[in-house]
Parts: sequence; C-alpha cells; structure tokens
Amino acid sequence: MDHSASRAGGAAALSEVLAVPTLDGVRHEFVQVGDLRMHVALAGPTDPTAASGATPVLLLHGFPEHWWQWRAVIPLLATDRRVICPDLRGCGWTDAPRDGYDIATQVADVVGLLDAFDLQRVHLVGHECGALVALRLALDQPERVASVVSMTVPHLWIRWSPRLLATLRKVWFDPLLAIPGLGPLLLSRGRQRLPRYLMTSHLQVPDAIGPHDEELYLERLRDPARARASVAVHRDLVMRQLRSILRGAYTDRRLEVPTVALLGAGDSLSDARLLGGYEGHAAELTIEILEDAGHFLPEERPERVADAARSLFARAA
Repeated sequence: MDHSASRAGGAAALSEVLAVPTLDGVRHEFVQVGDLRMHVALAGPTDPTAASGATPVLLLHGFPEHWWQWRAVIPLLATDRRVICPDLRGCGWTDAPRDGYDIATQVADVVGLLDAFDLQRVHLVGHECGALVALRLALDQPERVASVVSMTVPHLWIRWSPRLLATLRKVWFDPLLAIPGLGPLLLSRGRQRLPRYLMTSHLQVPDAIGPHDEELYLERLRDPARARASVAVHRDLVMRQLRSILRGAYTDRRLEVPTVALLGAGDSLSDARLLGGYEGHAAELTIEILEDAGHFLPEERPERVADAARSLFARAA
C-alpha cells in the first residue's frame, strides 16, 4: 500500500470538521495518507518554532473511542509543545475502508501522518489499540520515537500462565467483537448494550465517561462501516497481536526507546504477577499501576497520565 502523505482540505473536509466535537484550543485537519484520509485534532503552538524545540506528542486512542478520549489530557500537554491526536483507521472521522487493520498497516498510517506534518521524531502516548501501535512503531523505527507511554498494554513480551487464562476471561467480549457477522450488530444496533457496558463496567472513576462523551463514541459506531472497522480492529490487531505475543513473536526484538507502561488497578492485565517477561527485551521500561483507576486512564486520571508523560519526556529529551 502506498503511504505517501499530504495535507488535505477543501469544502468537503470543512463540512466534516463541523460535525466534530469542539474543544477549546483544538483545531482540526484532514491528512491524506496514501488512500486513507485521516482526521487529526491539533493543539499547542501553531508555529513549530514557537515550541522552543520541544519534541511534539502524538496521542493514539483506544476502543471504542476516538480523539475525544484525550480531551482532558490535551490541554495539560499542549502548554509548551505541539500535540497531535489522529483518529486511527476506521475510527472517529477518519476513513473506514474494508481492510488495512493489521498492525503493520496501522503503523504505516502513523508514519505517513508524521511525514505529512514533517515530524522526524515524536513522543508517543497510546491507549489500548493505540498502545499496541505505539510499541510496534517504537520497535520498528526507534529513530522516529523519543519515548512511549503505553496504557493497558504493559509490553510485548507477556508470557503464558494459568493466571493469564483467568485474566483473559474478563475480556470475553473481544472474541465476540471479532466475529464478522455478529460484531457489527453488537456494536451498532439497538441500544448498543455491549459498547455501553464496556464504557461503564471498566471504570473505577464514576462519570469519567459522561452521557455526552458516551454518545459521541456510540454515534460513530452506528455507521455500519465504522462498526465493521471495529470488528476488523479486534480481529486483525487485538486478537492477532495477542496470539503473536503469547507465541513469542517478539522474543528476538529489543525496545530501545524509553517507555513507561501505566495500568489501572481495576484493569484486566493489572495483576503484578503477569507483568514480567520484558526483562532483557527493553532498555528502559517501567510499569506503574494506578490504584485508583480502571481501564480508561486518559479519562479517569488525565492528570496522572500527563504527569507521567511529562516526567518521561524530560528524561528522554
């Protein structure tokens, strides 16, 4: 797939921007990456030289969210550096083609986006699916990545154990969402009970995702193309990467980029007995468990996320 990139605009793009939720200090663009038109939310200095050389930050969302997931983190990081929040392939206001949801293509999308903005190096902050993309990009092209903050995904060297099986039972919905015929129905039809359940049952902070926020996520999933895309993400990215990790696909790879992994104590992979396996595979990786948080860290504890990111940025500068 050709991942040449360019900045896109025009009346058609503007009409879609008007449907995007507004946030103070955030502007929106569409970027053409190969055949994919990506929506990007931007904050911080508009003139790159105004950031005093500070390395920009790229925020990569998880499921079932889009750029809005970072609404409370953006203003905390954008005071002195550029912040770029794309909607990943099939999510938010980015195109939702029928294919391209595997890890390699998702990484290529992000690299194309960096090229479109002429960014040689960025800090990556990723949640869930976005964290998988961030970690793989850091492995594949470490020269483009200054640091990684990974949330809900501790690392790529998780080892199989009976305890892990018990943990994986808590995410019983992932295999269901990966089924082509069933997944889209569960996500987009009726009262959308499953995505509503995911956004409420995995919170430790009540109302971190309020009714307005929930509706912004659910509305996008009512689009059949985006519901299909979410199924493809679970099948081609989440499930395949999990199988690859457990089969040792990354045993010959080493992460050279400074990395912090954040997990909420209420999240399914927060069992400290499951977090080993990365020793010898990462030059600088620390894992922090937030006792007062669940799965959706950027929305439950945005200040803690921003503090961890800023601390890492300072060490990795």
